[in-house]
Amino acid sequence: MVDLKSFEDAHYLTVAEVAMAMRVSKMTVYRLIHEGELAAVRFGRSYRVPARAVNEYLIAEKHAAATHLPGSS
Repeated sequence: MVDLKSFEDAHYLTVAEVAMAMRVSKMTVYRLIHEGELAAVRFGRSYRVPARAVNEYLIAEKHAAATHLPGSS
């Protein structure tokens, strides 16, 4: 059985909203979802992305970018 408490505070975004927030195309968001880099839930024929997943992805990408800068350890 699904614990509905875990869904009460969840906030989901559409692919278009994620694309706008990340300043990328919708196709880029779909690619990230299909490659498993961005968590998403499928509702019928569309996807919804938890806002938390977007934040986690952006933090991970920021960290990855910082480690590849010249002079970083």
